[in-house]
This record gives sequence, structure tokens and C-alpha cells, in this order.
Amino acid sequence: MIKLDKVNWGFIGCGEVTEKKSGPAFNMIEGSRVVAVMSRDEEKAKSYAIRHQIPRWYTDAQELIGDEDVNAIYIATPPSSHATFAIMAMKAGKPVYIEKPMAASYEDCARINRISKETGVPCFVAYYRRYLPYFQKVRQLVEEGEIGNVINVQIRFAQPPRALDYNSKNLPWRVQPDIAGGGYFYDLAPHQLDLLQDMFGCILEAEGYKSNRGGLYEAEDTISACFKFDSGLPGSGSWCFVAHDSAKEDRIEIIGDKGMICFSVFTYDPIALHTERGREEILPSNPPHVQLPLIKAVVEHLQGKAVCTCDGVSATPTNWVMDRILNKL
Repeated sequence: MIKLDKVNWGFIGCGEVTEKKSGPAFNMIEGSRVVAVMSRDEEKAKSYAIRHQIPRWYTDAQELIGDEDVNAIYIATPPSSHATFAIMAMKAGKPVYIEKPMAASYEDCARINRISKETGVPCFVAYYRRYLPYFQKVRQLVEEGEIGNVINVQIRFAQPPRALDYNSKNLPWRVQPDIAGGGYFYDLAPHQLDLLQDMFGCILEAEGYKSNRGGLYEAEDTISACFKFDSGLPGSGSWCFVAHDSAKEDRIEIIGDKGMICFSVFTYDPIALHTERGREEILPSNPPHVQLPLIKAVVEHLQGKAVCTCDGVSATPTNWVMDRILNKL
């Protein structure tokens, strides 16, 4: 079992997600600091390191992993490279914290888990919403029986195309399946599906229909799905990434026999609790750096102070569900 008194992080990738959501949090936890960063773009790596007061920067992932001062790796690159970098790091004896989705396919997740088991080196995945007060409140309302027995779960998400989606000569990586694993569904739905599985258990059955209705890129942009949890609880979801602005929606409904909970995943609208008392709104506050609670749990796990269950094994079912919905399995 790995136990680190001081967790010295090396970042592979220094894109947008690391600027506020995650990056600063690593230096806000006792016994944790960022000592190196890597990007294939030298100017980007150097700029990030200087701006965030990180001692060293690299353009080669193997060099960062080989840095003797680095003893844990944060992987913040597009999903297609997650398995490669995670396996490189774990074979070097260095724990990994991987951005979501865990990988670009269920098979890659299985490879990561196999190496983690063989080496005994832990792997964590950035499903940080599990640890945020907003979603923990939703879980609390369910567990305390505020809406009685849960009988159905529904996901509804719609958004207009982004400006970059119209640039066919330089499309964002998130709509390139060979890099992202799919389109925006593979980038955004993981948070929704992970939250629900964390609350209600693994989804054991999933079917879906995908289509490209906007014609802006080759990846799917409209998806409908149905699924069933191991408890027998049924659920459904619809996602559209080329909707008109009037159709924008970010909503999950947990329907019980005594009420309903409605909440968002990305916009953090007030949680709406519907019961015989009427409609009540609840809005817990989240930290400025939203990954902080999970990163703290990871660091404390590596220090032997706590156990973080947001690991590769718990993250893999989400990739399985997405691959089933997209007919990749």
C-alpha cells in the first residue's frame, strides 16, 4: 500500500480545467503541492508554470513521470491519452488522478484498472461532483426519505451549438470521437451518470439511440436512452447539443411516491423539493475551486488519513453505460 507524507504533483496537461476548477486546489491542501507541469506546447507549459509558481515544466510526459521529486500524477489531457499516461505513471509507481471521463472507452478503463491492481498503485477519477455540497444535499434528501420510495429517474439536457462547432476546419476535440470517445455526450453525460450511479447503484442495463441532426460534425449530437439500476429502478435520458436557445435545459428529476427532487448538474440552479408541503428551494454553496473537496480526499487517502472511493473501479461503470448507449458495446 502506498503512503505518502508529502504529495508532490506533476500535471500532464494544463488546459482550461486546470486554471480554476482543479489546479489551484492542489496547493490548498496540507501536505500537497504542485512541483511540475507538462504540455507538448513548450510556451504553454512555461507560461502555466510561471503564472502558477510551479518550479519545473516539461514537454515530454515520460520526463515528468521520471522526475524524482514528483510522486503523484494528475492527468488533464483529452480522454484518448488517459489510459496511456495512467499506465505509464502507475508502472513507475506513481498514483494517478485522472480527469473525467476516465478514458475514451470502457475497454481502456478496464486496462487502467488491471494495471492498478497488478502494480498496487491507486487510480482516482475526477468525478468531483460527488463531493460537492450541492449534490450531497440531493443525496441527503433521497436518503432521508423526503420523497419516499424512488420510482423513476429522468435526465434532460439540451444546449445550442457552441461557436467553435461551426468551424468545420478546426473542430474542438470534444466532438472528435477518436480523441474524446464521442461527441459532447461523452464529455458532459459522465457527470450526470456518475452522480446517479453513486446515489442508486450500478446501471446494469442500458440502451440508446444516437443521431446527428445538426450536421456540424460527424459525432452524435442527439441521444435518447433508457437504463435500469441493479435495484430495478428504471431511468431515462435525452441529450441534444444542437438545440435552439429556447430549448436549453439542464435538469434531473428524481421521482418518488411522495414527491420529487429536481436539480441541475452544470448550472447549479436551486434544488427544487416537491412534497405535500409544496415546492421548496435549496441552494447549498460550493467552493470556488470545485474539485477541492475531492482532491483533498485523494490527498488524504494517499497520506493514509482517509479512504477515497472515487477510484477507477467506481468510475468504470459510467464508461460502460455511455458505450452501451452509443452502441459501442
